[in-house]
Amino acid sequence: MAEHDHEHDPDHQHDHDHDHQHTHKPGHSHSHSHAVAADADRKWLWSALLLLLVFMAGEVVVGFAAQSLALISDAAHMLTDAASIALALVAMRLAARPARGGYTYGLKRAEILSAQANGVTLLVLSAWLGYEAVTRLLSPPEVEGALVLVTALVGVVVNVAATWCLSRANRSSLNVEGAFQHVLTDLYAFVATAVAGAVVLFTGFVRADAIASLVVVALMLRAGTGLVRDSARIFLEAAPAGVDPDAVADRLVSAPQVEEVHDLHIWEITSNEPALSAHVLVTPGGDCHAVQRELQRRLREEYRITHTTLQVDHVGGDGPDGLLQIAPDSAAAAAAAAAADAARGHCDDTHGPVHRAGPHPH
Repeated sequence: MAEHDHEHDPDHQHDHDHDHQHTHKPGHSHSHSHAVAADADRKWLWSALLLLLVFMAGEVVVGFAAQSLALISDAAHMLTDAASIALALVAMRLAARPARGGYTYGLKRAEILSAQANGVTLLVLSAWLGYEAVTRLLSPPEVEGALVLVTALVGVVVNVAATWCLSRANRSSLNVEGAFQHVLTDLYAFVATAVAGAVVLFTGFVRADAIASLVVVALMLRAGTGLVRDSARIFLEAAPAGVDPDAVADRLVSAPQVEEVHDLHIWEITSNEPALSAHVLVTPGGDCHAVQRELQRRLREEYRITHTTLQVDHVGGDGPDGLLQIAPDSAAAAAAAAAADAARGHCDDTHGPVHRAGPHPH
């Protein structure tokens, strides 16, 4: 049926070319705005990176001089901050490359790899710092409270500046968000370290240094878990957060002339770039092109999904009037309907649930 519709419809190629031309121009302006945004993001990331590297070098020296695990852990975390920003910059450069060869999406998911790497490093570092903090709780060393306090206060200022720089970049990108979470937890760490330094200086309670480190560990675990979870959703081709594929399918199948939607897949190519593919069956004699345009409009306006691939065919003639027979709602009926679909040659192996429409109003 699909071959018949396309081969004998003289307007098919014209409509396809028209649709392609209609969507191609906005795509160019969209790419241009992405390029401008990426350049601005890189500028803010470079600014934050330079701030962190300069301060980190001094903090390592002071941390060892003051015998402060909190300062050393802050410096270690700051090293991962710098690495995360550098990784984000590399990933942004790779993602900007055009698609070619076997990489039909380009290298857009390099940014998701960067985000996942940032999340994993946060989790690994939190495990090491947690162990060291517990050790120092049991056997606390002498800590120079004054050095810790002064260095931590300077660190707060530096990290506020770095966090502000990253907040100016596009945080809807999981890549940028990964770097931002690194620096934000570092800011919290310096606040906790400053409090610990003040406690050690004025009360002599040296265990405050290790307690501050445990607070930082908890923040790192929270940020790292979120980054790993969100990046894993994209790698596992899960639907974007907040999008229910069944609800989307029900919305599509409610369109005029649509009888069935199956093989519906929704995923993200990279952050904020959702994509959808589906097989749509329309009533015999229905306008496949009009249905396709209506479904694309709904997806674009209601779900902000613009990267769509819809295979639109006519329903096969199983019933006396050439209409698909909708059987009662039961497992056996659904299996029979799926078998009938396969017999008609639509899909030999349907993935996911099949969504069928009720009677359409005449």
